[in-house]
Amino acid sequence: MQVKPLFPGVYSINGKLATKNLVKGRKVYDEELFRVDGAEYRSWTPYRSKLSAAVMHGLKGFWIEEGSSVLYLGASTGTTASHVSDIVGKKGRVYCVEISERSMRDLIQICETRSNMLPILGDAHDVALYSGIVGRCDAIYQDVSAKEQAEILKKNSMFLKKGGHAYFVIKSQSIDISKNPSEVFKVELSKLGGIFELVEKFSLEPYDNAHLFAVLKKL
Repeated sequence: MQVKPLFPGVYSINGKLATKNLVKGRKVYDEELFRVDGAEYRSWTPYRSKLSAAVMHGLKGFWIEEGSSVLYLGASTGTTASHVSDIVGKKGRVYCVEISERSMRDLIQICETRSNMLPILGDAHDVALYSGIVGRCDAIYQDVSAKEQAEILKKNSMFLKKGGHAYFVIKSQSIDISKNPSEVFKVELSKLGGIFELVEKFSLEPYDNAHLFAVLKKL
C-alpha cells in the first residue's frame, strides 16, 4: 500500500483518506484499518465526516496538527472527533461538546479509550458551562444543528487564540428551510465580520446537501 501525506496527520492510502490510529486495534465505527510498515491507519470516509469531505473537496489549509488543542462543538457520537484525536495525538486535546444525551453515551465510550478527548454534555450556546474546563484553543470545529449557528461560533470564539482558525459547517436547513441555501450562507457569514476573516469556503455536495464548509481566521 502507498501512504501519501496530505496534511500533518492526514494521509491518502491507495486513494482513500486516513488518519494514523491513536489506539491500535480499535475501531470507532465501521472504518477500515490499514497496516503499513508497522503503523496502523483508519479510513476516513467523506460520507461519514464533513471534515473528510472538505479535504476531498480540495481544502487548502489544514490548521489542526499534532499537539493542537481543539474545541469541537457538536461532537455527536465522536466519528469525526476521533479522527481529530488521531491527528492531534497524545500531546493534543479535543474538547467535545454535545447536547444529546443519547449521542453522549456513545461518545463517552470512545473517550474512555482516547485520553486526549474530553466529553462535555451541554448546549454550545452556554459557554459558561465549560469555561472553567476549556482552555485557549488553536482551532474550533463547529457542526451543530441549530438555528443560531453564527451566534454559537461568536460566543465560543472567546476560547480561540488570536490568529487561530475555525472550521464552520453551516447547515442551511436548520436555519431557514424556506430560503435559498446560498442566501442563508451569506447571511450567516456576514454575522461574523469583525471577529473572523474568511479564508475559504465551498459546498459539501455531493457528500452533504445544503451545507457550506467555511474556514475562518480569528482577527
